[in-house]
Amino acid sequence: MSQSTMRLQSFDLASQDVASVDVEWLHGLSLGVEWPHRPSDWDLLRSVGHGFVALDEIGRVFSSAMWFPYGADCATIGMVITSPRVQTHGGGRWMMEGILRQCGERRLILNATRAAYSLYVSLGFEPQATVYQCQGYARPVVAQGDAVETIAADGLAAVAALDAAAFGADRSALLARLAPVSEIRGLRRGGRLVGYAMRRPFGRGSVIGPVVAASEEEAVQLVTALLDGQDGQFVRLDTRQAGGALRAVLHAAGLPLHDTVTTMTRGAPLPKVEPGSPGVYALAAHALS
Repeated sequence: MSQSTMRLQSFDLASQDVASVDVEWLHGLSLGVEWPHRPSDWDLLRSVGHGFVALDEIGRVFSSAMWFPYGADCATIGMVITSPRVQTHGGGRWMMEGILRQCGERRLILNATRAAYSLYVSLGFEPQATVYQCQGYARPVVAQGDAVETIAADGLAAVAALDAAAFGADRSALLARLAPVSEIRGLRRGGRLVGYAMRRPFGRGSVIGPVVAASEEEAVQLVTALLDGQDGQFVRLDTRQAGGALRAVLHAAGLPLHDTVTTMTRGAPLPKVEPGSPGVYALAAHALS
């Protein structure tokens, strides 16, 4: 990306490709806003996305922003972090305007914190749904259903096709990157894959997501299969289910509601989750949706 500069308060900031920055600087930035990302989480995100950081004249990282392309016409935006020292002086808008230029005409999805919500509205994003961040130290939970299977790497083509039907865009490159570090479970009906779920290391422990299924009941089967054996471990799952069976199972398993963000889109609404059709029951991550 070409470099741009901005005079912000008493700081002269210059942009630099996020891939070129020492990961420990990025880790320090996310720690400063109390986000749980480890250096390895940053590295995974950098391997599937693009973006930039803003540095001052002595190389301190003040801000970051990233985008993650899915095919030629869709992308998610995430890791939009602005140091508290410059949050109220236009730094977030400068970062977002740079990311929007890189994304071009793609339809866009992001998950907004309360602090950033007004900025995204001003940039043309519209609210679609609430994301419920459920997390905690897992307690034993009874696995529901007996048809859940382990999916190996050679089964990713069917997973990617199912995911595209639910998400509305091709995330096959992302899934291929997540697969080597994930446990993957699948659910079949009549020999056809109708649901899948992944669990991978993240933050303080592990995260379950994405979860794609044709019903909440099937989502529960997949999630409980991945919770099996996690007793005492820190687990997180982000879902747009406001209540119902999945949220009840998560609460019983020691993953109560921790926080919420708002999914927002620009260019097209979020695909609906309807029984009988593939739907997204848990996010891959806030940045990856």
